[in-house]
Amino acid sequence: MTPPREQPPVSEQPFVAHLIELRDRLLRVVLVVVVIFLGLFPFANDLYHFLAEPLLRHMPTGTSMIATEVASPFLTPFKLALVTAIFVAVPYILYQAWAFIAPGLYQRERRLVFPLLFSSTLLFYLGMAFAYFVVFPLVFGFLTGTAPEGVAVMTDISRYLDFVLKMFFAFGLAFEVPIATILVVWSGMTTAEALAAKRPYIIVGAFVFGMLLTPPDVISQTLLALPMWLLFEVGLVFSRWYTRGHAEAPADEGENSTGAAAVATAAGTAATAGEAASAPAPRPAAPADDDQDSSNDDEFEDANDSGHGEYEPLSEEEMDAELDRIEAEEAAAAEDETAAGDDTDDHPETDGPPGPEERKQ
Repeated sequence: MTPPREQPPVSEQPFVAHLIELRDRLLRVVLVVVVIFLGLFPFANDLYHFLAEPLLRHMPTGTSMIATEVASPFLTPFKLALVTAIFVAVPYILYQAWAFIAPGLYQRERRLVFPLLFSSTLLFYLGMAFAYFVVFPLVFGFLTGTAPEGVAVMTDISRYLDFVLKMFFAFGLAFEVPIATILVVWSGMTTAEALAAKRPYIIVGAFVFGMLLTPPDVISQTLLALPMWLLFEVGLVFSRWYTRGHAEAPADEGENSTGAAAVATAAGTAATAGEAASAPAPRPAAPADDDQDSSNDDEFEDANDSGHGEYEPLSEEEMDAELDRIEAEEAAAAEDETAAGDDTDDHPETDGPPGPEERKQ
């Protein structure tokens, strides 16, 4: 027997109500980002110096970063403060997204989506940290060391910010490979075994992805491709666990529904038996030919209808009056019968129409 499908916990809302709720949540997100930006903007230059530290550490002595545009000294730290505010507000942004879609999800989907949102945020931050603390020192040390003799390495601050944001996004997205693997397997598009069989193609794709998103050097490409491969293996392990839990959930729900139905049936049967046992026995009908009993039954029913719970016997005066009434009715009935008999004798019935002799008489 197929278990009943679990229904969403919240009733449907009009389309306009969804738009209003989405607008409110977007306004909250914008407000939080603006508040964080206003708190970070006074420290925009310090943030940029912290971001440029991996490159400044490996630049030759006597060189520095430059600004080739007029507004770059102001706009570049401004842009960095704004992007940093968005990155800091990512948990709140994902929470608002979760609160918007959660009422339309089933209980099983809620238990899956919320851990995925939390883990995806954590993995994105880990990817950014891996790029800053591991990849940037190696890449910038390699690039500045390969500069030809007589060439001063002086990077533009706006170009450097674009490059760093691109690397952050690439490594943050690469660290989402376990989440993507779990979602692909959980949605039924493929299986963990099929992905494991395609492992060689996955490895080649990781190196191609690293080649497209990193500078044209082997170090950064390898540092991006290897974590993607390892995270893919982690995603396979967790996808098997999520798939097994998803397959066991419907069976548990079916057993629970079957047990609940059996308990409800047993309770209904017991209630029916209890009502039948507690129901009062029907009172036997009075004989039709007993006028006295009939009148007493009528009085008993009238007393019950009027709210009296017990039968009250007639007094002696009421009994005498009732007997006189019955005798008078019997006498009147006897007189009526006598009068009817006299009328029948005066006018005898004939078997047919009168004959000729009767007409002459």
